[in-house]
Parts: sequence; C-alpha cells; structure tokens
Amino acid sequence: MASDSLTVLNALDTARTQWYHVTAVVIAGMGFFTDAYDLFCITTVSKLLGRLYYYDPATHAPGKLPHSVNNWVTGVALVGTLTGQLVFGWLGDKLGRKKVYGLTLILMVICALCSGLSFGYSRKVVIGTLCFFRFWLGFGIGGDYPLSATIMSEYANKRTRGAFIAAVFAMQGVGIIFAGLVSMIVSKVFLMNFGGKAFTTDEVFSTEPEADYVWRIVLMLGALPALLTYYWRMKMPETGRYTAIIEGNAKQAAIDMGKVLDIEIQEEGEKLAKFKAANEYSLLSNEFFMRHGHHLLGTMTTWFLLDIAFYSQNLTQKDIFPTMGLVSNAKNISALREMFETSRAMFVIALLGTFPGYWFTVFFIEKIGRFKIQLMGFFMMSVFMAIIGVKYDYLKTKEHKWTFAALYGLTFFFANFGPNSTTFVLPAELFPTRVRSTCHALSAASGKAGAMVSAFGVQQYTQDGNAHKIKKAMLFLAFTNMLGFCCTFLVTETKGRSLEEISGEDEKQNETQMKSNKTDSGRQDDGWD
Repeated sequence: MASDSLTVLNALDTARTQWYHVTAVVIAGMGFFTDAYDLFCITTVSKLLGRLYYYDPATHAPGKLPHSVNNWVTGVALVGTLTGQLVFGWLGDKLGRKKVYGLTLILMVICALCSGLSFGYSRKVVIGTLCFFRFWLGFGIGGDYPLSATIMSEYANKRTRGAFIAAVFAMQGVGIIFAGLVSMIVSKVFLMNFGGKAFTTDEVFSTEPEADYVWRIVLMLGALPALLTYYWRMKMPETGRYTAIIEGNAKQAAIDMGKVLDIEIQEEGEKLAKFKAANEYSLLSNEFFMRHGHHLLGTMTTWFLLDIAFYSQNLTQKDIFPTMGLVSNAKNISALREMFETSRAMFVIALLGTFPGYWFTVFFIEKIGRFKIQLMGFFMMSVFMAIIGVKYDYLKTKEHKWTFAALYGLTFFFANFGPNSTTFVLPAELFPTRVRSTCHALSAASGKAGAMVSAFGVQQYTQDGNAHKIKKAMLFLAFTNMLGFCCTFLVTETKGRSLEEISGEDEKQNETQMKSNKTDSGRQDDGWD
C-alpha cells in the first residue's frame, strides 16, 4: 500500500485478527448455511413430490415429476437467486451494505415457511404455490451473495481476508450436509412410524399418506437458522470502507469500527475528499472498462462455467445415485424409504467429498493463493468428470460402484477446494469500493445463469437414468470445466494485498495527487505563489 494511503484503510488492513472477525464470519456464514440448505434440500424431496402427486395407475410405475415440472421445482429458486443478486448487489452500493442486509433474511424466513404451505389440494396448486414461494426464497438468497462477500472483505485485514471470505462461503458445505441430514432424520422418523410396503407389493400405499407432511417439514425448517441470525446481523455496523470512502465520513467509520474492533482511526477530511474524488468513476465508464473490464469478464465467465458443473452435480445426484447402486430401485421400496436412501447418499457424499473441499480452501488460500487453487480445481474436476464419462459403462456395474462413488466424490472435493470457493472470493477483492457489491452481484448472477443451464438443460440428460445420456452430460461438464480453466487467466492473484492496491484506488489517488503537485509546482515556477 502506498505510504500516503488513508489511515482508515491502513488501520483496517493491518488490524490484528480479533474475535469480532470470527463473529462476522459466523453471522455472514449462517446466511450461507441457510442458502445452501434451502437450495439443495429440494434435491431430497423432489422424488417424493413425484410419488405423491404424479402417480398414474395406468403406468404401473412409481409417480415421477414430469421433466418440465421437475426443472421448475428445482430451478425456480435459481431464477429468483439471479434476480436477487442483481437487485441487492446494486442496492448494497447505493444504500449501504448494512441497510439491506437484514431484508434478505426476512425474505428467506417468510418464504421458507410458506414453501411448505399449499393453497389447495390439486397438484397444480401445490406445485404452483411451491414454485412461487421458492422464487422469492431464491430472491432473498441471492441478496446474501454480494452483501456477505463484500461485508467480509471490507471488515477483514489483508493477511487473512481470503480465508475469512472463504470461511463464510464454506458454511454452504455445512448447509448441504444438513440438507441431507435433516431430510434423512425426518424421513426416518416417519418411516419408523408410518412405513409403507414396496411399490411392487402395494402400488397405492407404497406412497405413505403421511409423506405429504415430510417434504413440508424439511422445507420449512430452512427458516430456523435465518431467524436465529437476524438479531446479530442487525447489530453489525456499516463497514468502515463504505462509510469512509462512499459516504465520506471517516469520523463515523472510526466510531463504528471502534465499537467492534480494537483499532485507532484518525479523521482525515481533506485527504479523504481527494481519495473519494479520484475514484468516482462509474461501472459503465470507460475508465472502469480499461482498468477492470477483463477482471469482470474473468469473474463472470469462470463463475458461469463453474456453476454449470457444480449445480449439475448437486441437482442430478438423485438420478445418478440409483445408477451407482447407492439407492434401491424405486419399485422395490416405499416413497419414504426412497427419500431416506437418497438423503443418506447425499449426506455421505457431502460429508466426505463436498465439506472437506471448502475447508481445504480456507486453510490453504493464503498459502497457495486464489489463482492457483482455481486453476487446480477446474483441471481436476475436468479430469475426473472425463474419466466418469468415458468409463461410465464400466463404473456403473455393481462391482465398481465404490470406485464410481470415489470419483464422483472427488469431483465435489475439487469443486470446493477450487473454483466454487475462489469464484466467490475474487469478485469481493478485485473491484473498487464504489462498485464492489454490484460487480460481485454481476459475477454471482452469471453463476446462477450457469446453474439454470444445469437445472433446465443438463438435468434433461440424467432424469431417465439413460447411460448414454449421462455419459454425454459428464463429458459436456468436463469440457465446461476446461473452459473455466482457460478463463481463469483473465483474473489476477490478490493474496496479501490491500483492497485498494488490488483495485487500483490507491494508484488512482496517487496519480491525482501527482498531477496536483505538478500544477502547484508550475505555478510556483511561474511566480504565481
């Protein structure tokens, strides 16, 4: 950082790691716990919805959601998330991070509860109600992405910033584990008390009537962590960077940060005004394009390509588990048993593959760096998915199901010890304070566009369990990951540098200062002084 940088920024960058940094990780992280639980628990209940509402006696087969309905049930929250990211990201830069941070949780609580309700008995009404509230649930979830990342990056010091942002995002892994665990526990409790016969024995009552409560309970429980976090989120002060740089009030920034961090910040009115004036270019300006255009292109393309693969893994695992032999054939078990086995398989894969990857990133991001971790993750995901695609017929046999499971688990591990974490971290560091939240929102929304490609496109290839189609899907995902590897070269390493040094805000201020000094010097030489 330049020697004449603002004291307020230097104080935040050099502050020792304190308890409030950890508290902020937990407060922001619980939002991501809720996000992941709400987005991924639908995977465990979608097959149950098919058996409850789409059973046709003429087919003599368990009920199944039609492709279009399944795509909307699993994908509508992603549409809401994309919209919420853009709206709340923009509001975070215009109104402040803190002012809109609580609103996201309120939306998540209300819509998670309402997702379990129905305004009628017909399947059209049930699915319509579910999709309506899951859209607005996704809208609230979307706001959490840019706001949590930006708040954490602006609170943290430069030595541990990457690890703290990654730790916030790592709570997504905990949320995915709990989505499987809660679904497993709830379905098991109902199975022990109301368990039905296999479909081959009793086509009608193999779908237990009480199962209609199960999916509602699982979805509604997603409101609980958001509700518990709301009070603490409202107690968080506005970030010092936003208050000082955007609002131009270093005194208030010092007061706010002094309440939660043990740092001293001096008021520098004139210097702050010059810093602010030097960095007022907008997102659509030519200066932003010249300085950060390639960075924004890099963060948007890599997140888009990553989420095609990541959400394909998570949303289609219910279709791949039976092929792997981890879940029994639907005809041989009851509806609740099928949900229990799907939840159990999801829990095991998340615990052994997904969860460790997030925390490997937390521990190694400040040692290896964001850039190398992202390159490694994309490359390894591409390799393992290509192996699964090429050797799929061999791997799906009963004798090799654990080899299949290991390879599948490794794709999750390197997604999270790789681009799924770093694509969240980098947009929170690369861009100037004035547009940081908006740029993160654009990057995250691009990711959700990729997730929609998965929900409405890739899922078409896995829903019927057709081996040839699943092979095609895996090879396509291997290709998208290799494209992500190439697009990573558009971003730069941010490890160990201040946010202003990374974004060029210090450099811009110094350029303005030098021009001012030259003007003053010229005036003195001409006898103007």
